[in-house]
Parts: sequence; C-alpha cells; structure tokens
Amino acid sequence: MLRMLPNLKFVIVTLGEKGCIMLERSIIEASELEETEVESLLESLKANINDGTHIPTCISSKSSLRISANGIGAISGRMLVGKAEVIPSSELIDTTGAGDAFIGAVLYALCAGMPPEKMIPFASQVAAAGCRALGARSGLPHREDPRLAPFWL
Repeated sequence: MLRMLPNLKFVIVTLGEKGCIMLERSIIEASELEETEVESLLESLKANINDGTHIPTCISSKSSLRISANGIGAISGRMLVGKAEVIPSSELIDTTGAGDAFIGAVLYALCAGMPPEKMIPFASQVAAAGCRALGARSGLPHREDPRLAPFWL
C-alpha cells in the first residue's frame, strides 16, 4: 500500500491477540541504504519483544531503513511491532469491536499528537479494555480510566 499510495504515511496490520505491525514511511528518501527484507526485519523485531510482560508494548526498527518486499519493491521507513495485552481467560468476555476500538484509539492518538511508539500500546490497551465487557462499546475506557494514565504523561 505504501508503494502504491505515495501520500500514505503509515499502514497498520492488526493481528488480534498477537498485536500489530506498523510500517511508517520516512520523510527522507533513503535510496542509498542497503535494503532490508521485510520478513527478516519482522522476525528480528519479534525476537526482541519481551514476552514476560502482560501490558501492551512496542518495539521499533531504526528510523531510516530501506525496507523491501519480495517482488513488490522497497520504501524508506521503519517498522514497529506492537505486543497486545495478555488478557487472562477469566477476564476475557467478548472480542466484538476490538479492532474498531483499536483503530478509533489510533485516530485519537494521532489527533493528540502521540508518537507511534506510544500510540500502538495505547490503542492496544483501549482494545483490550473493550474485550473485558459484553458488546462492542460497554467496556471501552473513558479518558480518566487508570489503565490509560501512563499515556497522558
């Protein structure tokens, strides 16, 4: 998508309980850099995610990479991998609307000026909160929710 739509700044792919992947286009074209294959970059970032924590986290590649996909081409940018919150089975009620909650939180974070490293865990936290109640909206947190307090600092 980033190759075909030159004004697109980033793309996020949500993976449910496995988190998400974000490709962010660089403002500066880095055509002179050596290309890094997207699959190997993804695997190296996943290997660096701390599986010992239950809270949403995010890890990023270097900011100026030339990321290539086999047969598609390359873009200058970086990759971010987000880890979703681990919700104990006793607290998981309904995943209806979790993806919509995530995207809504991304839009809110963009309007609030959050950097991607903060935006991804924030959106994951909002989606996880929604999964702790029945239906798509009843579990969504309000701004004052203590689970969101770390994102306002």
